[in-house]
Amino acid sequence: MKKTIINAIGMGVVLSAAFSLQAHAETLTISCGAVGAELELCKEGVKAWAEKTGNEVKVVSTPNSSSERLALYQQLLAAGSQDIDIFQIDVVWPGMLGQYFVDLKPFSNGAEKDHFESIVNNNTVDGKLVAMPWFTDAGVLYYRKDLLEKYNQQPPETWAQLEAAAKLVQDGERKAGNDKMWGFVWQGRAYEGLTCNATEWVASFNGGTVVDEKGKITINNPQAAKALSTAAGWIGTISPQGVTNYAEEESRGVFQSGNAVFMRNWPYAWSLAQAEDSAIKGKVGVVALPKGGEDGRRSATLGGWQLAVSKYAKNPKLSADLVMYLTSYEEQKRRAIKASYNPTINALYKDKDVLAATPFFGSLYETFVSGVPRPSSVTKSKYNQVSTAFFNAVHSVVSGKEKAEASLAQLEGQLRRFARNGKWK
Repeated sequence: MKKTIINAIGMGVVLSAAFSLQAHAETLTISCGAVGAELELCKEGVKAWAEKTGNEVKVVSTPNSSSERLALYQQLLAAGSQDIDIFQIDVVWPGMLGQYFVDLKPFSNGAEKDHFESIVNNNTVDGKLVAMPWFTDAGVLYYRKDLLEKYNQQPPETWAQLEAAAKLVQDGERKAGNDKMWGFVWQGRAYEGLTCNATEWVASFNGGTVVDEKGKITINNPQAAKALSTAAGWIGTISPQGVTNYAEEESRGVFQSGNAVFMRNWPYAWSLAQAEDSAIKGKVGVVALPKGGEDGRRSATLGGWQLAVSKYAKNPKLSADLVMYLTSYEEQKRRAIKASYNPTINALYKDKDVLAATPFFGSLYETFVSGVPRPSSVTKSKYNQVSTAFFNAVHSVVSGKEKAEASLAQLEGQLRRFARNGKWK
């Protein structure tokens, strides 16, 4: 079964390190994402641990789409597979997958107390610490400093200001000869990333959340409809038609090649934009995402990834030791400096080396610690169904197949069927 699952989805397995002459060296396997510099950083981290401990670690690269990755994990864990000892899991998955992970408290020596309390609480299921925070995320707005200055524009405070500035610069640059220029790129594919984008739009217009903290379905309201209608209006005007099939890396590809004025993405894109081979090195600024209007609010979806040890792991104690190493202060500092991955340890936001490498970690600190959560805690095992229904409803609006009001009404009916008698169990 185990080889069948891995081979079926075509995952690459990379031998990370094998430098042991010890008699009892073990081999562990860890799953890592491959968005931006994720995979490279993971390999470097596990190699350092392998050299230190004399063990061996295999790194399994998993799908970039979090929806596809979750489906893979559910298949592996439901089968009781020992293919992977350590899983990199999304911040919205502890409630769904926690039953398959070991309690890390006996191995942490209290290290979780140094991390953001909200994330530690999120990762604690039925009193068990089922995952350690690895890096956190919040959506931010990237902009071309040089182009805004050229057209005498300021970073936008509202979505309306973004639309106006994006159109002005886009049209000007096209007249100047760059017919590939677009105003705004984001993540519009029907996947978890669209849930993140749309959660920000709705919250920025004071449209609440899909399901509130008490479990009440709240998404079918005029402000949410206004938010989705606004986003639909970007298609073909300031955003390319193809954005409805963009994930993070497609958006970054357009922006980093110099063909977009604004981009919504996660902080990881910063260090790549500043790379020597980047067409926009030194030309990028980062601010909080715009408000829905003068009475709206700046909103950023809380994201981030954790490390969890499978209850089917061949050596849970050793696996937990690797998790503690990868989530430690020094390792998170290395990742923050080298590739702008947000730490989950408060003290690193005051570390001068980290702030020198990624200055907006300081200016946007409040954005990172007050992100808008997706309703994973309250909807529990139904979250994946809720999110899938939400991003499909949003996608039907931004792709022009449905009006926002009609789509949200249908979504509400669908969600009510998931929450039988108003209970998310």
